[in-house]
Amino acid sequence: MKRQLFTIKQSAKLFGVVVLSAAIAVGCSASPAASPAATPAAAEQGVKVVKTAKIVKQKIGEPVEQVGDVLSSVQLDVVAKSGGEVIEIVKKRGDKVEKGDVLFRLDPTDALIQKDLNAVSIKGAQAGLTSAKQNTSNGIEDAKDRVSKMETAVSDLEKAYNKVHNDYDLGIATKSQLEQAETTLNNTKKDLASQRRALKTLQETNSLTQAESSLESAQVNARNIERALSNLEVKAPASGVLTDLNVSVGQTLAPGGRVGEVQQTNPVKIKSQLTEASANLVRGKGELTFYIPGVTNKANAKVTYLSDVINGQSKAYDLELEVPNPDGKLRPGSKAQVELTKDDEQVVPVVPSLSIVHEAGDSFVYIVNGETVQKRKVELGRLNETNQEVISGVKEGEMLVISGQHQLKDQDKIKVGN
Repeated sequence: MKRQLFTIKQSAKLFGVVVLSAAIAVGCSASPAASPAATPAAAEQGVKVVKTAKIVKQKIGEPVEQVGDVLSSVQLDVVAKSGGEVIEIVKKRGDKVEKGDVLFRLDPTDALIQKDLNAVSIKGAQAGLTSAKQNTSNGIEDAKDRVSKMETAVSDLEKAYNKVHNDYDLGIATKSQLEQAETTLNNTKKDLASQRRALKTLQETNSLTQAESSLESAQVNARNIERALSNLEVKAPASGVLTDLNVSVGQTLAPGGRVGEVQQTNPVKIKSQLTEASANLVRGKGELTFYIPGVTNKANAKVTYLSDVINGQSKAYDLELEVPNPDGKLRPGSKAQVELTKDDEQVVPVVPSLSIVHEAGDSFVYIVNGETVQKRKVELGRLNETNQEVISGVKEGEMLVISGQHQLKDQDKIKVGN
């Protein structure tokens, strides 16, 4: 029985050898017949088979966000312009105030005394000026009278001189009489000229200067006192929140001292610092979207400033936004999320990351151009799983080599396989 099994195994091996030999023989004999079919393959010698896909736009991710600080748009010091004792505090730290609201009051007693004293000074100066005007007016009238009298005297003396001169010509008057009449006339004319000069001086000279100056000085002092009285009510310099007030009843303040601060909270500012890449996403935009998690929904904010050069201290680009805040929900000191891009900016041309060829620090892809390929240098952006954003170098709709690209060179002939 064993011998019979051995004989069967030998027969099987022999049969296999025979079949294999026959197959080889058939293959060899079929070779000349297959030769015409090999001609197309020979024509395609050097053509490389690749797989391709059309470049499309896809959402690469969520909008790029940056954290920003919410700040008051204006911070103004509260200053006590007048000195005095604090007698009443109207507002306290943390209160919302409007510009011009009274924050606290100072004792007006000393200022009121000065006001009364100055009123007496004004009354006296007015009386002095009235008297000076009357005196001046009287002095001018007196001078006019003197001039008029002298003019009459000169006229009379001229007549007398002419008579004496005629008498002298007739031999009735002596030469001495004629000379005496002439001398009297000339002296009177000189006195008339002197009186006229005195009148002119009175008319042209303001002899009321001192009295007028006294009254003006008292009036200016009155305005200063009124201003000092108004400053005894220390008021809010702007609308906003009274974030600091360091006074207490009974405390004496010196004029010009800082006693608090008001922060204007409508509008508010959102400030952030950006990298160069983030700043480039914002340039040219007039507004950005922001929100505060758990506090506000998304809203738009006006871009008021984006620096052109990097901040030397922070080594970043400064961004400032302005946001209306009528309801006061945006509180200085809180953090806001600023969206540097919008949803539609996330839809960009993408390529499979495996289709990219990296050489010497640069990135390339191959684009089908008819029966050949073009090697394109590309600028890459964000990566989302297997897709890579392409910022420049290719366009939507172009055919991209996605398999076999590592065997290619620029302008190689290709055949698209399945």
